[in-house]
Amino acid sequence: MPKIIAIAGSYRENSYNKRVLSIAAHGAREAGAEVTVIDLRDYPMPVYDADMQDGGAFDEHALRLQDLFNEHDGFLISSPEYNGGIPGGFKNAIDWVSRSNDKYKMYEPIKGKTAALITASPGQFGGIRCLVHLRGVFTLMGVHVLPAEIAVPFVGQKFDGAGAEMTDEKMRSILNGHGAALVKTLT
Repeated sequence: MPKIIAIAGSYRENSYNKRVLSIAAHGAREAGAEVTVIDLRDYPMPVYDADMQDGGAFDEHALRLQDLFNEHDGFLISSPEYNGGIPGGFKNAIDWVSRSNDKYKMYEPIKGKTAALITASPGQFGGIRCLVHLRGVFTLMGVHVLPAEIAVPFVGQKFDGAGAEMTDEKMRSILNGHGAALVKTLT
């Protein structure tokens, strides 16, 4: 059974990206994966600083995230787009997880793994510019990124008035399928 991390690039409590990610994670579970959902709020980290790393002051939350990433086979990632790119907090977490320390070599917790990318935005392009950055960063670190990417435009219109339930059945099916595609690639 493949083990997958589901992580949203948003710290926002009621993030649409967390909701979209939940649907894709459901698809992965239905396809037979064990899915661990990570909320970045549970892993507060200082801004990455190579002097901290070199001085042996590796952040404890970063070490916990490294262990989680190392223990899993693949990643489901859903991120908003901030100013055309990856949100700073999420990029900071990625930077910490990728660094070497006494336990791991550079990129070791993520290198050779597989990722499926999703973005969601209230705008017309659905965060598509962020997908380019995510693909570049993860590919550089040796992660195989699935060729298909999902951008969810006008995301607020795809949920009910309370924002709790996705009412766009076509998009729900696409997201479920994306989670299942990651599992298929891993098996």
